[in-house]
Amino acid sequence: MRRFCLGLALALLPGAMAAAPLSLRLPGPATETARITEPGASYRMPLGPWQDGRVKTRVAEGTVEQVAWRIAGPVSTLDLLAPLRKQLQAAGWQVLYECETDACGGFDFRYDLLLMTEPDMHVDLGDFRYLAAAKGDEVLSLMVSRSQASGFVQMTRVQPGAVAEETGLQPVDLGEAETPPAGVPGEAPDIGAALEGQGHAVLEGLDFASGAARLETAGNPALQALADWLAANPSRRIALVGHTDASGNLATNLALSKQRAAAVRQALIAAGADGARIEAQGVGYLAPRASNLTEAGRMANRRVEAILTSTE
Repeated sequence: MRRFCLGLALALLPGAMAAAPLSLRLPGPATETARITEPGASYRMPLGPWQDGRVKTRVAEGTVEQVAWRIAGPVSTLDLLAPLRKQLQAAGWQVLYECETDACGGFDFRYDLLLMTEPDMHVDLGDFRYLAAAKGDEVLSLMVSRSQASGFVQMTRVQPGAVAEETGLQPVDLGEAETPPAGVPGEAPDIGAALEGQGHAVLEGLDFASGAARLETAGNPALQALADWLAANPSRRIALVGHTDASGNLATNLALSKQRAAAVRQALIAAGADGARIEAQGVGYLAPRASNLTEAGRMANRRVEAILTSTE
């Protein structure tokens, strides 16, 4: 971890097109708890409250950088956000949207965000603030919250024009799992038949790293098949249920599994599905379909299932 007593500086990544370095001063002694940088990625930045089952978003593409900090000592969320907002505006950033807890949409808004998990980023569901801003083609969002002893800040920033890096994938022997994933990612499954006949269907081919909610699989056939089925059956409603492997504690995995379901919900909406007919839930590691003793089994358990909730 890196310690910042007065401030922090975020410089451009190598390969990015020209954009002014961003320097912000955090309110108090701060420790960087996590940092994720993804070249050639996209971010759906919320620009409104959770309303009618969805959040208005703006899609930004480029190098997505997420950074979280813990601020020592008790501090209010207003004291966390206000000085950061002032610094951003002084640096030429335009605030596009800002909200506090209930005005944001409370629980649903928070779990529609792809935030880092505990203990790196803590969010009190009764006290958080959110801000979205833009400067030219660059976008940035801030989420702040607190515990009794500390404040927490997460920044998500997208810089366009960065050179994308190759994504390295290591092959996994699915035979090691007691119950390997069924289906082939490259084939569109008959999602509708499974939902109508069995009441549920696993969305195969989704790629979640351990401890992460970011959906890494683009153009997934199962997602498109589900979006098409929802469009063809406007009276049907579904719940997306996220699952995790058994790494970590239950409370963290319950939150993570719901974040995974929320990520899939966002992808379905982007594919044309009606978000008002889709809810996102999570059960953590409580419903495995494979042994957690192997990497292949843990990979199989990191999944999202669609559940038919219509009763007629």
